[in-house]
Amino acid sequence: MQNTDHLVWNIDPAAFDLGTIHLPFPVAIWGVVAAFVFIYFGYQRLVPDDLPANKEPDISQWKFWGMIIGSFVLGQLIFLVLPSPTISEIGPIRPRWYGILFASSFLIGFWLTRRMFIHANRDPLEVDQLLTYVLIATVVGARLGHVIFYDLMFYLRHPAEILAIWHGGLASHGAAIGIIIAMYLFVKKKNDMSFLWLADRVVVVVAIAGAFIRTGNFMNSEIVGQPTEMAWGIIFARLDMVPRHPTMLYEALLCILVFGILWEVYYSYDKNPPEGSLFSLFLTILFSGRFLLEFTKIDQAEFASDWMINMGQWLSVPLVAIGIWLMIKKVNWNQTSMAKQKN
Repeated sequence: MQNTDHLVWNIDPAAFDLGTIHLPFPVAIWGVVAAFVFIYFGYQRLVPDDLPANKEPDISQWKFWGMIIGSFVLGQLIFLVLPSPTISEIGPIRPRWYGILFASSFLIGFWLTRRMFIHANRDPLEVDQLLTYVLIATVVGARLGHVIFYDLMFYLRHPAEILAIWHGGLASHGAAIGIIIAMYLFVKKKNDMSFLWLADRVVVVVAIAGAFIRTGNFMNSEIVGQPTEMAWGIIFARLDMVPRHPTMLYEALLCILVFGILWEVYYSYDKNPPEGSLFSLFLTILFSGRFLLEFTKIDQAEFASDWMINMGQWLSVPLVAIGIWLMIKKVNWNQTSMAKQKN
């Protein structure tokens, strides 16, 4: 008998269905790749060399769109002569909520990071480079984190499955480690930027991105919690008819809380918080919360099912410890804001 006392979640993970789109002519795949390369270098040419770091480039619309269209036309013309695989149809196109929310998190994160770089009188074009580092690190780190921490033996037996991200399996702890490595590599190329300064700004974005991604997990009915009789328990009909903790929503709310705290601290110091303050708060609050929320979650690592605390909790402990250490030893909380100095 179906339990009607709880919300039943059975939404299709696909946001909409556009079917198959037939192209009027074959499109060279390598021509599209070449077009993005042309766009990247073309944009660098359109930006004046003497543009101040805190000023947005003023590019006329006809030049910008002319560069975009011209790049795609040139890419296709080149591969009319050179060999390239082609496509004549696209689809069926069924964008999933998870993918839309994942992409949205990067777009909003890109905009927020640019604003914070401009606040610090840094060149916003640096964010373009940083986004590449973080995007690759997030995907690779999250995947390797799942492979290494949660099901290593399976992937050692089936190494080809490591690349099969579409089969599921991304670990947020792995993504965190990947992003930290990416920030370190990025800062190594910058003589006037410290790791903690950059980390303070990236974690603001990571916090709000986490809320988007966990909401995407909810749309997919994944990362569900233990059975519960609490009033807010949800029946994920795609799995079973048992009311469960919506752990992914708990984590989304935690990310929103962390984002709010970081944003408040950022502005309370007039957009120039003490180095390491936001990074240390992020590590301490987020992963302390994650440690507690893991008690509501189904174990994702079968080999750790009889452990006192699960794999996610073990991975949270060192991150919380680092956050507390930074907060106590490295952050100058007595730093006064510019507004207070003026007063």
